[in-house]
Amino acid sequence: MTSVDSRQICAGCGWVAPADAEIRYRCPQAVGDDIDHVLQRKLNPSSLGGVSAAKELFGGHEQNPFLKFRRLLHSYNTGRANGMPDSSYEALVTNLGEDLRRVDGREFRSTPLISEDRLAKAIGLTSRNSLWIKNETGNVAGSHKVRHLLGIMIWLKIKEALSGDETSESESEVQTLAISSCGNAALAAATVAAAAGRRLEVFIPDWAEDSVVRRLKQLEANLTVCSRSSENSGDPCYEAFRQAVADGATPFTCQGPDNGLNIEGGETLAWEMIADLVREGCSLDHLVVQVGGGALVSSCIQGFWEAKELGVIDRMPQIHTVQTQGAAPLERAYMKVLSRILNQWRKISSTDCGLPATTARLAGFVCEEVSAEVVNAALEYAAGHRSEFMWPWGQEPKSVASGILDDETYDWHVAVRGMLETGGIPVVVSEATLLHANSLAQSHTRIPVDPTGSAGLAGLLQLRSDGVVKPSHSAAVLFTGIDRSIGAF
Repeated sequence: MTSVDSRQICAGCGWVAPADAEIRYRCPQAVGDDIDHVLQRKLNPSSLGGVSAAKELFGGHEQNPFLKFRRLLHSYNTGRANGMPDSSYEALVTNLGEDLRRVDGREFRSTPLISEDRLAKAIGLTSRNSLWIKNETGNVAGSHKVRHLLGIMIWLKIKEALSGDETSESESEVQTLAISSCGNAALAAATVAAAAGRRLEVFIPDWAEDSVVRRLKQLEANLTVCSRSSENSGDPCYEAFRQAVADGATPFTCQGPDNGLNIEGGETLAWEMIADLVREGCSLDHLVVQVGGGALVSSCIQGFWEAKELGVIDRMPQIHTVQTQGAAPLERAYMKVLSRILNQWRKISSTDCGLPATTARLAGFVCEEVSAEVVNAALEYAAGHRSEFMWPWGQEPKSVASGILDDETYDWHVAVRGMLETGGIPVVVSEATLLHANSLAQSHTRIPVDPTGSAGLAGLLQLRSDGVVKPSHSAAVLFTGIDRSIGAF
């Protein structure tokens, strides 16, 4: 068998994990400094067998992405390198799917990418196949979050199989999983944990929806309700989660700095999109992604990066991120990095020409005119001085899009790099735009998406209004979560 070589590398300090079967959630050198330590897995694309082999992988008919794209997964490659047969991996993933069906009534499968010409026309896009929607509302537990958590659980199951722990550990010896979340991530974690027979500790805010709390209790998750002590104290759920991890719990979470393994599970969403677009002979000019903690957009960026590196696609779409006026720490960080880039460009440039006035035009200028060395230097500085670029939002975040109200964008650095390298920008939308986007989504499609899940469409509306997305362009948005008031979950 030819395997894709993959390693875990800290994007902040460069630490490289040994090539063994140990599960590493965080960089071991993250010891209280100001470096943005996030473990990322890196592929060696040449070992896949060339462009034709990569395109064949993306063209397969398998409906479970953890099977279809297995050769891109570090979990799979680690298992294979340590003696796990391919058939054992397939059985592990298949059995976990059957357990999910027992708990949630459905197995994990690829979700549809839909061309929505009626909605496209309503927002002023004129070409056929100009608007694509990745519909995650029918996913296990009703959102995309299950991808991140299922990726981690597969890792845990592989580790158990390699060590023999799946038969020797008693229930009392299995390490508790922990997560902080206000909704969809908690539901996904509880569903996966119940399917796998794991104990789960969930830290939720005191304003969590009653329907979420009821379902978490049905899934036998242990709930801890956390309240803010002051306006600017940061997310109390996240702080309680970090303490639980310090006390020995496994970080079963969608925050990259706490568990970098969640990102490759999220990449399955991007790979599915790419496979469908290639099959349809289409490409994207823009990808607009809503951002809370940042794992989703980081997964999308890395998934598209890797598909381009493998030769499956020819170019990246412009990556735009969406946050609310109630909490926009990523936009703040992006502008600080952008300012640093432009200040350095002014120092070394021999011209005195003026700079564009809008963020979108500045982004295009940086992408086309500023050297990669200057951009990378600014990004490296930001990774080494996290507190200058990313810190908790100054007041308690509030919005109708409650699922993206993270005090910090934990996976911010990849998001900023992805925007800078593609000419994309961060978009901050109003509550009125969020509500209008959700109304359009529900009236022009049959998708029961909630305001968080349609926040990417709100960002696209803003980008159309500002002239960044032209009528002839193609764009994709992600409908990430179901509206529980009108749809089952």
